[in-house]
Amino acid sequence: MLRYIYANDLHKFPKLARTMFEDRADQFKTRLGWDVDVDAKGQERDQYDRLNPLYVIWENADGTHGGSMRFLPTTGPTMVNDVFGHLTGAVISSALIWECTRFCLSRSAASNVAAALMLAGGEIMTGFGIRHFVGVFDARMVRIYRLIGSSPEVLGSDGEGRDKISVGLWEFTPEAKAQIARRSGISPELSRLWFDRAFGASVGRQMALSA
Repeated sequence: MLRYIYANDLHKFPKLARTMFEDRADQFKTRLGWDVDVDAKGQERDQYDRLNPLYVIWENADGTHGGSMRFLPTTGPTMVNDVFGHLTGAVISSALIWECTRFCLSRSAASNVAAALMLAGGEIMTGFGIRHFVGVFDARMVRIYRLIGSSPEVLGSDGEGRDKISVGLWEFTPEAKAQIARRSGISPELSRLWFDRAFGASVGRQMALSA
């Protein structure tokens, strides 16, 4: 199932949180060889995890992490602006744009988990009144996004081939939602139920009005 959890509440889900940060270390450090910090417990975190981001996490039946993404509003510190601003040449800051980073899949993730996470991103857009997500992605993700049915508009890139890094902007059309839902095997009704259980059916509308 999909969980929506703010960093301040991760302590309520210790097994899920621990395996998420362990899987992040495994993916970004071990498999991809990125220059990221892994602590003595084998978990990967960065400075943006200290800003109380919202995590979308696929929870396996045994309570472990299957996949996740991290969201922050662009009105505060973001990786896109702080680290990769040279790719866009502009500061991206809007209450209607959130940053999505640390897209992670466990080694044992089922084939539908990536699409399920993207479907959850659409729920956040709808529920919180967000118009776009912005994020940094590498060349390997291009094929994944295309298969899921959620390819971004590329704002800027650097590098070539497998080393290419890009900043992308996502929107979530009804057509994209239907395609992603089919790919994930999750009905739109169940997807919305998981979101409403996390925030309440009216929370997203209230937050959108106050943004």
